[in-house]
Amino acid sequence: MARGAALPLAQQAERSSRPTAALLEADLSQAWFTASELEALCLAGLPGDKRSINRRAQNERWASRQSAEGKLLVRARQGRGGGNEYHFSLLPAEAQADLARRGFACAQPKPEPTASATRWARFDAHKASVKAEAQKRLEIVNEIELHCRAGATKTAAVARAAMAHDVGASTVYEWLKDIRGVERGDWLPALATNRKGGGKKIEVDPQLWAIIKSDWLRPEEPPFAACYEEAERIARDRGLTLPHPRTLLRRLKAEVPRSVQIMARKGEKQLERNLPQVRRSVDSLHAMHVVNVDGHTFDVFVEHPDFPGDPKKWVRPVMVGIQDVYSRKILGWHIDLSENVLSTRMAFAHVLREFGIPKVCLLDNSRTFASKALTAGAATRYRYKIDPEEPAGLLVSLGIEVRFAQIYSGSSKPIERAWREFCDHISRGAACAGAYAGNSPANKPANYGQRAVPWDEFEAIVARGIAAHNARASRGGACKGRSRDATFAESYAVSEIVKANEVQLRMALLAAERKRLDSRTGEIALYGNRYYSPVFIEHLGERVTVRFDPADLHREVHVYDKAGQYLAQAELMQDYGFREQAGAIEAGKRKKEARRAVRAAEEAHRTLSAAEIAAAQIPLEAAPRPEATIVRPFRHRATVGSAALKPQAAAVPSEGEEEIIDALGRFNLRLVE
Repeated sequence: MARGAALPLAQQAERSSRPTAALLEADLSQAWFTASELEALCLAGLPGDKRSINRRAQNERWASRQSAEGKLLVRARQGRGGGNEYHFSLLPAEAQADLARRGFACAQPKPEPTASATRWARFDAHKASVKAEAQKRLEIVNEIELHCRAGATKTAAVARAAMAHDVGASTVYEWLKDIRGVERGDWLPALATNRKGGGKKIEVDPQLWAIIKSDWLRPEEPPFAACYEEAERIARDRGLTLPHPRTLLRRLKAEVPRSVQIMARKGEKQLERNLPQVRRSVDSLHAMHVVNVDGHTFDVFVEHPDFPGDPKKWVRPVMVGIQDVYSRKILGWHIDLSENVLSTRMAFAHVLREFGIPKVCLLDNSRTFASKALTAGAATRYRYKIDPEEPAGLLVSLGIEVRFAQIYSGSSKPIERAWREFCDHISRGAACAGAYAGNSPANKPANYGQRAVPWDEFEAIVARGIAAHNARASRGGACKGRSRDATFAESYAVSEIVKANEVQLRMALLAAERKRLDSRTGEIALYGNRYYSPVFIEHLGERVTVRFDPADLHREVHVYDKAGQYLAQAELMQDYGFREQAGAIEAGKRKKEARRAVRAAEEAHRTLSAAEIAAAQIPLEAAPRPEATIVRPFRHRATVGSAALKPQAAAVPSEGEEEIIDALGRFNLRLVE
C-alpha cells in the first residue's frame, strides 16, 4: 500500500465497526477535529493513522482553505498539547457521510461555496464599469500568455503589452499576481477591482443636517436647492460652512431609505402603489355568486327632469350600478340626481326580478350603501347607532352576505374599471357631443357647456351604452376574450340560482322605518301622510315597523309589531278641503264601522245583562253596631273674648227643651245647635 493512501474499503469498514473509547466519548455536536480524533474515528476516505492524515492535509493545503465568509477552516487547538483542528468540511465526502451515519451534528452541513463561486458572486455584484475594466485586463493578460507560448520571455511579453495598451509594466505584474494559482476560467473575476471606495466622510453640523433632512422630507416636495439655500443662510448666521449641494444630496439619498423618501414626500398612497398588489382569481365563483355595487357620476350635462330647458338647472346625473364579479356584466342600474337609497333599491329591484338573489354583495361603507335601509343587521356594518330592534335592511332580509370594500381603494371593486369604459364610450360619445363637461375643471373640452342632453334621452343613451358594454369582448373576470353576456349566460345556466317569490320581493323592496302609533288615535304619521287601520286601537302608543314604497307614498303601508309579527295593512287617510262633505262622510263611516266592530266584540264578551248579574249576587246582612268601651267627656273652658261669651239674642225654650238643658248642665256640657 502506498504511504499516506487510504485504507481499503473492507479494512475501513472493519476498523469503523470497532468500538473505541474515543468514539464513545466523542461530542456529537462538534464540527472541528484534530488528526488524533480523526484517527480514532477511523472515517471512510481518510488514512488510518495520524501521520498520514497530517500529510494529506499538507498536500491538499487545508491550512489555506477558507469558507464562504473568508474564514480559515483550520485553527489552533486550545489546550495542552497544541496542534491544529480541522473543520469537518475539509474532509472528503465519504468521511462526512460516515460522520452522518454516526449521528454527528455536522452530518449534513450546507455545502460551502467554492472559491470559484465566491469570486463569481463578488464579480456579479460589481458595477458595469468594473466588469468592463476586468474584461480589458483579461485581454491584456491573454495577450501576454499568447506571447509567452510563442517563445517570448515573460518580461518581454509584459513590456510589449504594457506599451501597446499604454499601461504601466508594474500594474501588469500586479494583475499577473492576482491570477497566480487561480484556474484560467476564474481569471475574469480575479482581475476585477475590489476597492470599496475611500475618502473621509465630510463632517456636517448635526443641527444643520437635521434641518436639511427634515425640510427636504416634507409632503410639499421642495427641491433640494431650496432646502440647501435656507440651510446655507442658517450656516452663515452661525459661522458654519456646508459642503457642495451635490455632495449633501448624495449623502441624503444614501442615508434615507428610498421607502422613507416616498412615504415622506409622496405619501402613503404612492408607497402602496410601489408595493405588489394582490391578484384575485374568480375560478371558484359563478354567475350571481358575488356582485358589487357602486355609484358613478357622469361627466355630462343633463337637463333637470323637473326644469327642462332651464340652463341654470343643468345637472350631472348619478348612476348606481350592480355588476356580477364573475363575468363583469352590469346586471342592474338606476339613474338619479344623486346617490341615494331609493336609487340603490331600484337597481336591486331589477336584479332581483330578472336574475335572482346573489349570495354575496361587495359595497362601500358609505352613508348610502351602509344605510339602515340596505344593510341594517349586517355583522360588519360599523356605521350609525346600532339598535337591536331596528328592522333588517334590504340585503340582510334577503339573506345576502354583506362585505364592505376597503375605503378609498378603487382596485377593491371591479366595477371601477367599468366606470372608466363608460366615460370613454358614453360621456365622450357622439350622442353627448357638446354636453361633455370633462372629468375636472382643468380638463374642460373646447365645446364646454354648449348644450345639455334631455333626461329621457340620456337614460336611453346609458341603456344603449350598458348593452354595448355587456356585449363587448373582455379579458376581465372569467371572460378570457369572450363577451360579458356570453360568459354570464354560460355560468348562469349551470349555477344554482336563488329566486325570490312575489311576497319576498314586495317586502324586501319596501323601505322600513320605526314609528310610534299615536297614543290617542293609533294613526301613523309618515312623511306628512297619515295611515290607519282599526287594528291599531289595540296597540296605542306602541312602536311598530312600517314598510312602505318610497316611490309612491300614496299606496298602503304594511305594519309589524316590535316582535316582527304582521299587524295590518294601513290605508292612507286622505286630506279634504274644509267645506268638502266627502271628508265628513268618510270620517263618519270610519267611526260607524269602529263602533259596530267594537259593539260586536263587546256583545261577544258580555253575555249577561245587568239584571242577571244582580240576580246572581249573594244578599249581604248589615254589620252589627259596635259599642264604645272608652268614652271621653267634653269639658267646656270659657276664655275671654270667646265667641261663646258674647251676648247673643236668647231664645225662649219650650218645656221639653228646659228639661234637656237642665240635664246637660249637670254634666257641664255645651249644647251646640
